[in-house]
Amino acid sequence: MQLNGKRVAFHTLGCKLNFSETSTIARSFEGEGYAQVPFEEEADIYVINTCSVTHNADKECRSWVKKALKSNSEAFVIIVGCYAQLKPEEIAAIDGVDLVLGATEKFKITDYLEDLSKKDMGEVHSCEIDEADSYVGSYSIGDRTRAFLKVQDGCDYKCTYCTIPLARGISRSDTLENVLRNARNIVAEGAREIVLTGVNIGDYGKGEFGTKRHEHTFLDLVKALDEVEGIDRFRISSIEPNLLKDETIQFVAQSKRFVPHFHIPLQSGSNKILGLMRRRYQRELYSERVKRIKELIPDCCIGVDVITGFPGETDELFMESYNFINALDISYLHVFTYSERDNTLAAEMPGTVDYAVRKKRSKMLRVLSAKKRRAFYESQLGKEKEILLEGNFKEGYMTGFTENYVKVKTLWDPELINTKHRVRLEKIDKDGSVLFKTLTQEPILA
Repeated sequence: MQLNGKRVAFHTLGCKLNFSETSTIARSFEGEGYAQVPFEEEADIYVINTCSVTHNADKECRSWVKKALKSNSEAFVIIVGCYAQLKPEEIAAIDGVDLVLGATEKFKITDYLEDLSKKDMGEVHSCEIDEADSYVGSYSIGDRTRAFLKVQDGCDYKCTYCTIPLARGISRSDTLENVLRNARNIVAEGAREIVLTGVNIGDYGKGEFGTKRHEHTFLDLVKALDEVEGIDRFRISSIEPNLLKDETIQFVAQSKRFVPHFHIPLQSGSNKILGLMRRRYQRELYSERVKRIKELIPDCCIGVDVITGFPGETDELFMESYNFINALDISYLHVFTYSERDNTLAAEMPGTVDYAVRKKRSKMLRVLSAKKRRAFYESQLGKEKEILLEGNFKEGYMTGFTENYVKVKTLWDPELINTKHRVRLEKIDKDGSVLFKTLTQEPILA
């Protein structure tokens, strides 16, 4: 490929889905002859893929624009992602932004690069969100150990706090054939773990061929991926409790490649708050799912998303939620402090919770998360597991994860990057990661 002499750099904010899409966008630049450089280096074009989940999306975006212009004041700055779809005019007004692309336009990014001169005001190309009904397959490569594979996009749920349907459109899926092709492409790049990602992946199959009916189900997807040769692990990133069917749990329990790890959004342990959120289940269903997983896969790691400070969450309802979560046999929490979003029903609801109270409750839940993780790790000590070591370096150590998502560490050795080992988990170190004894003389190769 003939390079065009131009350099491009990328930065991704937000979720695994964004990382998969950034990687796909980067490959489109490579196809046009651009050389990719780290974001910290001088580039001709900087692409920032934004998120709308955090309440300070505007602040984060401005910060990364400033960092780009600090490296090259004449650089062409492009903003894409959920925040770009939701607030394109607001972003276009940020000093230094030259181009803002919406949900569908971001995948045609190189079509907008004829003129790379700086603009007085950012140029916006953004469709109406109800026009975002096509699907673009994506996957991340670059990390030798783990890749993110997008299988689904958009969401048909109408949770009262969420802007994702406004940013990404209706639920739609990649074809099973293309998912399998992308998985094999990832294998060819040398990654050993694939994380399935999307907005609502349990809804997989809807919109697969442009129709609302399901051509395939999520269970069909995991069964087909389980047969892909050359990959050690598949991990399910996040799946709604009402879409996590018993058949899927049973299949993961005896799967060759799907690991014993589920991440299941709860959002609240109070049925009243779940109703206000318009979630599609009550806490009894959630409890039932956790119980079933632990029956079939006792060592399974279960992660939980929870939002605190939602309108109407009184002290009593918060404690109801807290006590429910405390009683669950789960492994860790992802805690989100509720923040008001434009064009959501929750933003207009009565019973606003004081921000200081929201922060206090979030802290309580994060402490609970630390206790849950510690208890889960302690339950795994003395057991034999397979670990996959990663290429990160910190204070002389490298880290990795067991199949059931226990974080381990060992002394840094570049020869061990992307290798599997049979180990016995020995003790929890002061940083919370687990030390181990290697039981195999040689790495377990794929």
